[in-house]
Amino acid sequence: MNPINVDLHCDLLYYLLRSDAAVDNKEIGCSLPYLQEGNVKLQVMAIYAGTGANSTVHGWEQSKLFSKLIKNESFFLFNNDNQNDLENKNRVGVIASIENASAFCDEDQSLESGFRNLETIIENTHKVLYIGITHHLENRFGGGNNATAGLKDDGKVLIDYIADRKIAIDLAHTSDQLAHDIFTYIDQRNYSIPILASHSNYRSVYKNNRNLPDELAKEVINRKGLIGLNFIKDYVDIDHPERLYEHIQYGLDLGGEDSIAYGADYFYWKDHPDKSRHPFFFPEHSNASGYPAINKEIEERFSSELVEKISHRNALNFIKKMY
Repeated sequence: MNPINVDLHCDLLYYLLRSDAAVDNKEIGCSLPYLQEGNVKLQVMAIYAGTGANSTVHGWEQSKLFSKLIKNESFFLFNNDNQNDLENKNRVGVIASIENASAFCDEDQSLESGFRNLETIIENTHKVLYIGITHHLENRFGGGNNATAGLKDDGKVLIDYIADRKIAIDLAHTSDQLAHDIFTYIDQRNYSIPILASHSNYRSVYKNNRNLPDELAKEVINRKGLIGLNFIKDYVDIDHPERLYEHIQYGLDLGGEDSIAYGADYFYWKDHPDKSRHPFFFPEHSNASGYPAINKEIEERFSSELVEKISHRNALNFIKKMY
């Protein structure tokens, strides 16, 4: 069994900002050769910018890189029209997403100007699948996973703005309070905004602020959202790679059979200042070529039906509703 694979989050676009970067450079786990070897037929490409100087410049530059990427003969822009023939394509489908709203609106500019930037990003990429409002820290919209702030007034305006745009909200980098506030605000306004945690695991299996506590994981599952398995050691278990499968079991125990997907979070980590975290991935999870072996392990531990759901079916069912 060699199913196709869909991954909900990688940082290839941010890596391509480097002057020495190329899509086929195997220094990053989601480079083209690894995606092809791993039978990844759809890769969501995050547009990431840290909150601070030049955040919107980085966001715009990555959206231009995406527009260039879909002209590369090895990639194609994924949409509903070509969803059913993924297996017959020799190329990798891509959709853009935004990781941190600071990528289109910095801390000092007007929201009106920020939303114009967002429209430019959407125009350049054709489609933004989801927006993560924050990253690790706090910004004008709310609190990140290393902060405690909830949803701020600007965050409410942002949710109002995307409410009818078929753009999902990503909880992967929210504070717990922000995630709760997003759910509350969406319900108060009676919005039907899809929710996912594109690259998060389960805090009850391994304690880390980036992993979802039970009540938030259950809420994502109840709303027919997605939870993308993150392969970074800090979120799996710093010493035990096989605990990835405990995260899967825990998601099943919470009722998430139709919500678990892949969100490996491949990024260029070799110049990351915290050397204690090097390498960021276990060898068996270190790049996208490992998906067939992971699928085989899931089949042996669980079932072939679950492999199909986690590898691509759950993600495709969710994405289909976004068009």
